[in-house]
Amino acid sequence: MPLEAYLPGTAPMPDPVRTRILQQARHDFFITGYSGFTMDALAAEVGMSKKTLYVHFAGKDEIIAAVIDDLAAEVRRDADTLLRDRGLNLAEKLRGFVEGMVERLTAVQPRTFRDLQRFAPPLYERLESVRRTTIPYVFSRFVEEGRIAGLIREDTRADFAIEYFQHAIQGLMQPDALERLQLAPREVLGAAVNLFFGGLLTNPGRKQYEKLFPR
Repeated sequence: MPLEAYLPGTAPMPDPVRTRILQQARHDFFITGYSGFTMDALAAEVGMSKKTLYVHFAGKDEIIAAVIDDLAAEVRRDADTLLRDRGLNLAEKLRGFVEGMVERLTAVQPRTFRDLQRFAPPLYERLESVRRTTIPYVFSRFVEEGRIAGLIREDTRADFAIEYFQHAIQGLMQPDALERLQLAPREVLGAAVNLFFGGLLTNPGRKQYEKLFPR
């Protein structure tokens, strides 16, 4: 299912069976990678026959594509919810977002991306494409809220800052970079956010930020 199907105003009512399949598939894919992911194991784990599983998804590649799209949609929804919360300041919203992402990425190892890149290049490109759309969507909103609140420097060009951050994340999440740095994806995101926002904030913004992101 394309990412657009999950955007506000177009999202269908969730199918509980499909949701259960995708939750288990995400867990399996993050741990085993593409090459270790099998329809047999997934069917057994969700307690259904392979025949029933194929009613919902045509095959392994379609399930993993749906996992990628579903994860991106979930990230956007969580960011939207945090940014709408008037009871939280910018740093609290940012911390909530990072903590949610770290929790999602806990099981992902550098080899998961390498495995996908090697054995399923179209799916790896789909993952890259989702990153290219999701990162600007989420972080441009954090930057804009920070500028409105006077917590991000006025001389910062939001479009430049987001492009900068996007390229940094895209580069750091490459399998080669993860292996060189000996970092897991969850560690990369936290370090990148810390470095990025530490250079964007005004003095009041930095004080607020450093209360929740101590060095």
